Amino acid sequence: MPHADGKARVVASAAQAAAERREDAALDTGAILAAVGGVAYEWTIADDRIRWGAGAAEVFGVPSLEAIATGRDFTSLLDPASTTSRHDVVLNSNGVDDGAGVSYEVQYTLLPDRGQGKKRLVIEDAGRWFADENGQVARARGVVRVINERAERDERRAFLTRYDELTGFFNRSHLLAVLGEAIADAKRLRSPIAFLIVAIDNFRAINEAYDFDTADQVFAAVGRRIRAELREGDAIGRYSGNKLGILLMNCSESDMHAAAERFHAVVRQDIITTETSAVAVTVSIGGVNLPRHGRTVREAMARAQEGLHQARKRGYGHFVAYAPSPSRDARQRTNAALSSELVAALNDRRLKLSFQPVVDIASRAVVFHEGLLRLERADGSVAMAEDFIELCESLGLIRLIDHYVLARTLEALEAAPEARISLNISAETVGDAEWLSRIAAAVARRPDLSGRLIVEITETAVIRSLDEATSFVATLHDLGCPLALDDFGAGFSSFRGLRALNADIIKIAGMFLKNLQNDPDDRVFIEALVAIARHFDMKIVAEWVEDEATVKLLSEFGVDMIQGNLIGAATTQWPWGQRPVGREMREAG
Repeated sequence: MPHADGKARVVASAAQAAAERREDAALDTGAILAAVGGVAYEWTIADDRIRWGAGAAEVFGVPSLEAIATGRDFTSLLDPASTTSRHDVVLNSNGVDDGAGVSYEVQYTLLPDRGQGKKRLVIEDAGRWFADENGQVARARGVVRVINERAERDERRAFLTRYDELTGFFNRSHLLAVLGEAIADAKRLRSPIAFLIVAIDNFRAINEAYDFDTADQVFAAVGRRIRAELREGDAIGRYSGNKLGILLMNCSESDMHAAAERFHAVVRQDIITTETSAVAVTVSIGGVNLPRHGRTVREAMARAQEGLHQARKRGYGHFVAYAPSPSRDARQRTNAALSSELVAALNDRRLKLSFQPVVDIASRAVVFHEGLLRLERADGSVAMAEDFIELCESLGLIRLIDHYVLARTLEALEAAPEARISLNISAETVGDAEWLSRIAAAVARRPDLSGRLIVEITETAVIRSLDEATSFVATLHDLGCPLALDDFGAGFSSFRGLRALNADIIKIAGMFLKNLQNDPDDRVFIEALVAIARHFDMKIVAEWVEDEATVKLLSEFGVDMIQGNLIGAATTQWPWGQRPVGREMREAG
């Protein structure tokens, strides 16, 4: 009997497995399709009947299958905006059925309530049609699927290829494409147009005072106000983060000025209210008349930007139209050539350090040398740092320059153990973690470098961010590097940060030394600067010293060190004994 029971259990298990296989084979494909918004169908052409799979009425949202029982009925639900349908692609097909049918695929939109409501279904319809013995379409079998979500994503992607998500205006690429077409038409039709760049003033302050969402709302509100002032045919787009580009059709020079005044007025007339704040806004505008002052998109952008640059120099809320300027164009050509040469000089190591001594005012013994950058130009001439540093800052090259100078200074310090060298850095490098890490690595390798490397930062860098500058100086001090505050007094706000900054050396701005003997105001000012610096136990250097009479006055004031042509001009000659040879000689200069 136990044997019989075991046999029965085996038979029952086999029967259960067979039943499960039959159940799997009989899965309701119609239900599966309906669950994903799809339904199968067969359409016979002779009687125009459509036989639908399970769930068709629910998928299409019709009261019953009678509403879509024929091809004619189904086509009657088609959105008039749809340009094609299943009927078109099947009955107008040029395909030939070789026995396996001819595939088709089409996308269209249905209005299940025939436009009475807002329901709209985007349909993907794919299948195969089959021919009769005469080669004519006899029937079609396929699957339709509702793809509203995918269609919305596709529409969104298509929208964003031309439009800005925040404002709904043209995005930059499409705006410039429209500008290019407008310039071509303007040249062909001899009709003037204008291109303006509008920038929100104090936009960075809005970001910092509130948040990015508030700034975005302000930007969008400004755009809406300006768009309301445009005529039919004009165009507006987001040119960059806080700038709008405006294309004005059939617009003369005087029309452009009038339009800019309207834009100014409509932006500043009322406070802009956002979800979290109320903000008063002004804009600066630069513009160019085309094709008179620009015959390409590149020229239009550059010249409108030039106008904007000039407008901002005048303060907030100004408009400047581009006008030719031989001197400015010559300067821009010089800058373009210089920028190219700077990049080449970095690669070719034609940027060199020159060294100017800083000496004790009493003994005239050299305390340290200031490393000053020089550019050896391709024509053999030499450019001083002041000739190209501002350009480097505007072109974003200053970080590369500061890293380059640090590398050359460290090489010189390693090559000359008796040397002490100060180097200048820009405001952009204050807080540069990578720049600081290079000093840390050098000091870890050669601990003697720390006390011999002096870092000079300008008052401008301190003013821009006292907290950042204070942290930067603290890190330098942790590495053992002294700090010199350069051009002290030039910004007239130096006292505010002296205690927090904890500088080691104060270098009095040369502007106070030029006429020291004849200007009592300069003498009073320097005496005050020296007294303040002395209170904080800082060494004092006077720059631009040209004569002994000035030295005498400075000595009476209590200045510690002097620097200038009286002591020695900057030179690329090696100041420390025997010049190193080989690689060190090539790189240290």
